[in-house]
Amino acid sequence: MLNVPSQSFPAPSSQQRVSAGGRSKVPLKPGRSLMDWVKLTKSHKDLSGLKGRFIEVTEEELAKHNKKEDCWTCIRGHVYNVTPYMEYHPGGEEELMKAAGADGTDLFDQVHRWVNYESMLKECLIGRMSTKPATIAKEFNSRTSKDKKPMNGVLDGGLVEAYAKDSPPRYDWFQTENAVTVAVYTKQKDLESEFVTVDLESSILRADILIGNFSYLLHLDLDHAVLEEINELPVILTPQQRLSVCITGIVGKIEIVLQKQDRVTWAKLGEPLDGHNSFIKRTDRGLFYRKCKLISKTSVNYNTKLFCLLLPEGVFLQVPIGQHVYLKDSIAGIEMVKPYTPVFSSLQYNSQVPASKADARKIFLMIKIYPTGVFTQHIDSLQIGDDLYVSSPQGSFQKSQIQAVEELFLLAAGTGFTPMVKLLSDVLTNNSSLRKVKLMFFNKKEEDILWRSELEQLTIQDTRCEVQFVLSEPTDEWTGMRGNISLPLLSTLIERNKEPLNTLICICGPTMFTSQGIRFLEELGFSNEEMYGFTE
Repeated sequence: MLNVPSQSFPAPSSQQRVSAGGRSKVPLKPGRSLMDWVKLTKSHKDLSGLKGRFIEVTEEELAKHNKKEDCWTCIRGHVYNVTPYMEYHPGGEEELMKAAGADGTDLFDQVHRWVNYESMLKECLIGRMSTKPATIAKEFNSRTSKDKKPMNGVLDGGLVEAYAKDSPPRYDWFQTENAVTVAVYTKQKDLESEFVTVDLESSILRADILIGNFSYLLHLDLDHAVLEEINELPVILTPQQRLSVCITGIVGKIEIVLQKQDRVTWAKLGEPLDGHNSFIKRTDRGLFYRKCKLISKTSVNYNTKLFCLLLPEGVFLQVPIGQHVYLKDSIAGIEMVKPYTPVFSSLQYNSQVPASKADARKIFLMIKIYPTGVFTQHIDSLQIGDDLYVSSPQGSFQKSQIQAVEELFLLAAGTGFTPMVKLLSDVLTNNSSLRKVKLMFFNKKEEDILWRSELEQLTIQDTRCEVQFVLSEPTDEWTGMRGNISLPLLSTLIERNKEPLNTLICICGPTMFTSQGIRFLEELGFSNEEMYGFTE
């Protein structure tokens, strides 16, 4: 949790980028955009300061380069001179300086481990560490652990650690004349389909199962060819289905049924590949991407569009409520990655099951197109049928946090609205204990409000739902609430019920919006267990 001294923060302007996790960028000077950095890296200038030489760097040598005008840092054993990159870094110079003269690997991983730094900083490479570098991880972790408290029922790390050591998952396999079945025994009785991701491409099978904060991976080059289409099954496999994922949550069993391409007897399941049969912390598992196709894009408002991506036939993937994916593509030779939270094709209600098998393969993303945003401009330029890489789901929000909630308050700024879409739909559809859900939607101007008519219709359709729009720069004709997020405003918008209720407040927007909102809520007497900030 960030400690921000000021008492209010404006709703996001059209120039502020809001990511899936709510991070906003530091304004850069003119001529310091990503594309300007790409041009600089291709200019053949000596950005490392060593004129193309590579050296071994000792811990003592690294520590000497800890100033803004002379800044080296180490990431995974490679040392970079990040001095030339200072003014181009979207997070600001202050963030880079946290790792000045030290090992910044842990800090990097906590903030944006998905970024391809090798590509971004390849012209700044100095060499490798000759000894283990001084690390800032311990200091950083001790500092952040004091500020970042557990929020609203997230599974305790110590319990997961104990589970990982004492009861890891296991798998087995068996075959018939036509099929091979891989059975995974997780021992998790509440296992849901959204925690299972399966990728089948040619003969490569990759199955990633999330158990609390841990990931169990099966990764094999199969012994023989199989058919690639995937179906999800409740229990029964029919002869017409080629590949199926069957999840029996009551016993924590997963069956992946592979239809043989040829009727041959397999001597073994396959050859193990990287990470096979491993059970590690989810954050230690590298991101995995699959190639998806853009099949539609429609306007939501003047600067935001709804993009629909189609998963390959051999992929079974469902993004859990409150979690996000990363989009990846190469722009001007630089691999770029950005996080986005999937939404529905519309603000659905009472629609728990996709209308068809094809719909289950679709991912809808609401993306604001920024005039100077390199990545969003690139996505907007894609044609129907073009490819884009999509990661497996990421995030710490757990559905259990809203299953028994009686009062749900949602604070959103700009595209921080996207995590709220599935939250709204799920609680109104599945939560019989819910008494009230209230969305407080902060924007700059009236035309910035996303899905306004759908939200207004939702309040008519379900009396438990209330929506409050707040504008920081409204016209004179605006009759709704005005202002920025502040303590007085939240005290008006959020009132505790006189009787004790199970309450949760979710907040998402730019970093400052989220951190200040949490601070104001604390001043209003809400506990950490009653709040969840989308800050990843």
